[in-house]
Amino acid sequence: MRMNTGELRLAVLIDADNVPYSNIKGIIEEIAKYGTPTIKRIYADWTKPTVSGWKNVLLENAITPIQQYSYTTGKNSSDSAMIIDAMDILYSEKVEGFCIVSSDSDFTRLVTRLREAGMKVYGIGERKTPSPFIAACDKFTYIEIIKAPIKGNTAPEAGTKKDGQQEKEQKNNTVAISKEIITLIEASINDVADENGWAFLADVGNLIIKKQPDFDPRNFGFYKLTQLIKKLKQFEIEERDSNNFKIKHVYVRNRNKLVE
Repeated sequence: MRMNTGELRLAVLIDADNVPYSNIKGIIEEIAKYGTPTIKRIYADWTKPTVSGWKNVLLENAITPIQQYSYTTGKNSSDSAMIIDAMDILYSEKVEGFCIVSSDSDFTRLVTRLREAGMKVYGIGERKTPSPFIAACDKFTYIEIIKAPIKGNTAPEAGTKKDGQQEKEQKNNTVAISKEIITLIEASINDVADENGWAFLADVGNLIIKKQPDFDPRNFGFYKLTQLIKKLKQFEIEERDSNNFKIKHVYVRNRNKLVE
């Protein structure tokens, strides 16, 4: 029987044909937030020039390349190799979770099967990733936001060329906060709120991700959910003391609850 006594042990499987190699270091750092990547493999036909850029970053990130020849023109042979390896790893009981790095919807059924077996599954891919694959994951993170500049982070002095470049990059990699997102937050607060309408923000955040796996404050230019909530007039925030005097618990409620 598989026991989890600490951090999740993760198998990281990367589809080299469907994600860019330029941000692999950021991707590995992102995965480290969810657990320890004990298995790291990347799949491609390494005889193709289209994946040559990956070769320079594999050693420094300790990723094992798996060769899969393309037997048929136009077909991605890496898909079947990843799926077979994932099932082998699943039955080996060496990990408690998987991270599938791809923008290909062909892995949707694999993710569903892994979760049926009790695995945590994290997805990482580009914004073009089809919604069925995103919805199948416990959490899905867009590659575009992993290294994008975030509001509130330390920035260069105003007026410098680098400052302007960071603002442009941040704008290109974030999206506007839609009415649907505000409604999602409001509904999630209501779902876990007490009789006075207050909800523990951590519980709200966990519920939002269950409802919408690709939700991430960084999509909108904020590093934390607290920062995002504070910018929205629809919500009220309250910080409360905890047993640890150094830590404040953050609670949130919908402002319309204030009007009875």
